[in-house]
Amino acid sequence: MTLLTTGAYKPAAVLLVPPFERRTGHTVLIRSDTAGAVAQAIRDGARPDLVVLTPGGLDALIREGRLAGAPPVPLAKVGIGVAVRAGAPVPDIATPAAFREALLRARAVAMVDPASGGSSGIYLAGLFERLGIADRMRDKLVLVRGGLAASRLVSGDADLALQQTSELLAVTGARLVGPIPAEVQTFTTYAGMIPEGAAQAGAASSLLRDLAGSEAAPILAEKGMVPPER
Repeated sequence: MTLLTTGAYKPAAVLLVPPFERRTGHTVLIRSDTAGAVAQAIRDGARPDLVVLTPGGLDALIREGRLAGAPPVPLAKVGIGVAVRAGAPVPDIATPAAFREALLRARAVAMVDPASGGSSGIYLAGLFERLGIADRMRDKLVLVRGGLAASRLVSGDADLALQQTSELLAVTGARLVGPIPAEVQTFTTYAGMIPEGAAQAGAASSLLRDLAGSEAAPILAEKGMVPPER
């Protein structure tokens, strides 16, 4: 069966799927991309057995007639964090003013390209506007079309990376500084849905129960995520 998921939820899925495979004998192919790219794949005709996307993204696909099925099940939520290369000085990001100053002091800042449909990139582009630094940030941004922004820390292309915390933690050689300040933080919720007509709907339903179960909470915490409010 196929699980199509946003990149932010993939680190949790990678740990939650193997126990399901051992218990059921099913093999799960995990495909991941930005939220925008996942939605576009559905529009282009992809029919995974289970899709994990933001509730807003799923609702849009349902309204467009691209998806149908049982209501989405909330699985996790995660905020945006800041990372540096392991061993590098850790900036002060405790307040909006300190966070703003850390961004301006950075030589280069890696983040997901908003044009790729990544949730964090879209939010951060607007946040830079609200902080009054969009013009000053433009030339120092290292935009990642998909994947892990913190990989650009390891390569030396950037000295700060901003992305969903779960994705920052996935990069060996990067160090999570912490979440961006609460005053400017945003949390993204991810939900799972089984498309109507899924080839392996029964297996997908069983996997979805596992992903939404209480046993998932420690894995979510390990990956910088928390269970959603239900």
